Amino acid sequence: MATVKVNKSNFEQEVMNSTTPVLVDFYADWCMPCKMLGPILEQVSEEQNVAKVCKINIEESPELAQKYEVMSIPTLVLVKNGAEVKRSVGASSKASIMNMING
Repeated sequence: MATVKVNKSNFEQEVMNSTTPVLVDFYADWCMPCKMLGPILEQVSEEQNVAKVCKINIEESPELAQKYEVMSIPTLVLVKNGAEVKRSVGASSKASIMNMING
């Protein structure tokens, strides 16, 4: 499935109320490591069916970045049943992202 763009208006529905785990990518358009991570996340989204992959632009939704205490980007947060269970800060390899989801 394709990545889902999330903001304040659809956050509850897409992330907090999701019946499947959600991998949330906090990013910004100007962030070079975020741009490098984008295609990897698209591949992860297409190649596995364990977790939904969502993207939150921290400049468009600063309140969500603040809620999750995102201090640097990219930050990946794995949410299960409305609670954070894992976090990764900085650019990650496809293998480490898959491990984060499946591990």
